[in-house]
Order: sequence, then C-alpha cells, then structure tokens
Amino acid sequence: MALIYLLLFASPQLLLYLYLRERLPLSRRRWLTVVFIVFNIPWLIVAGRMFSGSLWGISRIPYIAPFIAWQFLGWIFCGLVAVYVISKAAWRLGGWAVSKLRRSPTAEPASRPTAMSRRQFLARATYAYAAAGLGLSAYGIWSAERLPAVTRRTLFFRDLPLPLNGLRIAHLSDVHAGVHMPEERMHELVRETNALGADLIVQTGDMIDISPAYIPQYVRAFRDLHAPLGVVTVLGNHDRYTGQDAVIRGVRDAGQVFVQNGSHIIERGGAGVALVGIDDPRNWRADDPQHDDLELALRRTPPAGEAFRILLAHRPGAFDGAIPRAIPLTLAGHIHGGQFYLPVIGWSPGRLITKYVMGHFEKSASQLYVSRGIGVVGIPLRVFAPPEIALFELRRL
Repeated sequence: MALIYLLLFASPQLLLYLYLRERLPLSRRRWLTVVFIVFNIPWLIVAGRMFSGSLWGISRIPYIAPFIAWQFLGWIFCGLVAVYVISKAAWRLGGWAVSKLRRSPTAEPASRPTAMSRRQFLARATYAYAAAGLGLSAYGIWSAERLPAVTRRTLFFRDLPLPLNGLRIAHLSDVHAGVHMPEERMHELVRETNALGADLIVQTGDMIDISPAYIPQYVRAFRDLHAPLGVVTVLGNHDRYTGQDAVIRGVRDAGQVFVQNGSHIIERGGAGVALVGIDDPRNWRADDPQHDDLELALRRTPPAGEAFRILLAHRPGAFDGAIPRAIPLTLAGHIHGGQFYLPVIGWSPGRLITKYVMGHFEKSASQLYVSRGIGVVGIPLRVFAPPEIALFELRRL
C-alpha cells in the first residue's frame, strides 16, 4: 500500500518531465534532466524509509513532509492539462457541428479564433499550477492546524432502551500526539471537547504518533478530559508502532478506561451500554471485518438483550463484521478522510484503503460513523477533509 502511495505522489513529476523533454530543444534536455533529478532526490529518502519499514517517520526529516505535500499537488497540474484537452476537443467538436448546421452557399467563411500555442498553454498551465498549488498548500496547512470542527448528528435506533434516549456521545479519533500535534494544541482540543457537555467520550485509536516521547504530553493534556459516564479508549495502529504497553499505561494514567478485545459496561437510568472494543489487527488487509477479534470481544460482553452494544474499532472495515452480528453502532477512524478530498468528484485517496472513508453509513440494522480524525500522518495537509470531533445524540424511533 505504501508503494502505491509513493507512485501516486511521484507520477505527476514524471509525466511533466516526459512532456517537457519531448518539447524542449536537445541542448536544453540535459539541464531538464539535471533539474528533475536534483528536485526529486527526496524521493530516494522516502523510498529508503519505506523499504526499511519506517515510512511513517518521514515527518521527522526536515522539509520532507512539505515536499511530499507539494508533490501531491502536482495532480492539480495533471488535472488542468486534462481539463484543457477535454475543453479544447469539445470546443472544436461544437464549432464543427455549428458550422455544418449554418453553412450556406452564399455565406462568408467564419473567421476562426486563433488557437493557443503549446508554448502558451504550457506557460499558462504552469502559472495556474503554481498559483493553485500555493493556494491549496496554504489552505491545507491551515486546515490541518485548526481546531476540529464539531459534527453534530442524531442517530436513530428502533431497539434503543428508553433510558438511553438522548444519550450524547463525543467521538475522538486519531489525535496523533507528535510533531504536528503539540501539547498546547491538545489542551485546546480537550477544552473544546469538554465544552460539548457529552455524557460519554470515546476514542478510537492513534493517540500517539510513533514516538513514546509524546506520551507524557498526551497524559498531561488528556487527564483533564472528562464526561459523566467516563472516557473509553481503544488502540490504533500507530499506538502499536509507538509501543502498545507504553500507550496503554499512558491512556490509563490519563484516567481513561482502556478496552482490548472485550467490553466496558456503563449504565444510565438502569439501562446498560456495552462498549465493545477490539484491537487493531496485526495481519491487516483492506476492509478486514475482524471476525476473530469480534468473536473474542463478544464472548466477554453481555448478551444483546441485556445491554445496547456500541463497537469501538480503529479501522472502519470492522463494520463488515458488525453487520451480521447486528451490532447497532460502530465508531471508527484511521482514514483521516484521506486528508485530501475532491468535493465535485467525491473521491479521496482513502478509497485506496477502504470503502468507508468518512461519515455515516447504514446497512441492515447497523450504523457506522467514520471520523475524519484530528491529527495528520506524514503530510501536514488537510484539503477539504478538515479535522473533526463528532457529537452524537442517540434517539429511539
């Protein structure tokens, strides 16, 4: 999967190089090759870290993450080229059709607009690419650094026990305490979450980003996070990379309840809620339903008739395991909304990982919400996929 991302990021530069090489004089091709090689040397660092198994550490090499972010925006250039080619073809086809319909023996031949030369197009496309790249980079950095937006949603369930009607749950995911999530910002995040006044707070993994050095910062900030029914947390893949045992101690030091392939039972008005937490899979595959983890956790959980079940999973593919088991609600994260989203097309790089990229999904009697998360991984950009805290209100139909 990392190799696919690497090819996706690097391919616009290669396409641009091939395009320019065919159109530049022979005497300038050498300089083009030199510039191309020098400018893309950072890819050697990224590839080396990928094959050494430490790709996610790229954010700790100065300028590498912004370099990759800028390269990713190279797809804007490719998009501009595609729009230009399609528009030009449509314009010519339309002009040809109109001339056929309006042609008469006495009519003067219509003057044709002067076509844009390839040199003019290349210059304008390059300027547009630079302007769009600068604008989107600035927006993406601002969006990644901003406090999360609050997504408020009411979820309806037919079998929700009456005492749970109106229960409010705040969902946090993917904080990624680290280079791009300093302690000061975590304190602000905690204040923002507490101000929502939720009855229960849950976290679906990736609290720490790689290094255990950030665990004390997380603990100092998140020990102030509170809700009447508590804070319940499960692990994510980055927590395992950091060191599972150390992160679990940190979560508990912050006063949270940690659940791993089991459940934590809370009560409200005499009705029980079983917060079923499953581990992040060790042998992961895309949209893994995690049947084995779910079976183990549910064996340690009261029957469905005794408690309303909410599944906490880091990866949203677990929803495919929750559906046949009639688990009413699954909360997940992991994808960050892809950190880059094309609103008109409705596509995100997260689609390469899962069909559940972000937002609300419903199948049979089960519902899923995938958080866009709070922090970032590797690339400190969020383009049209802003960070979020989700606040749910459960209602009985």
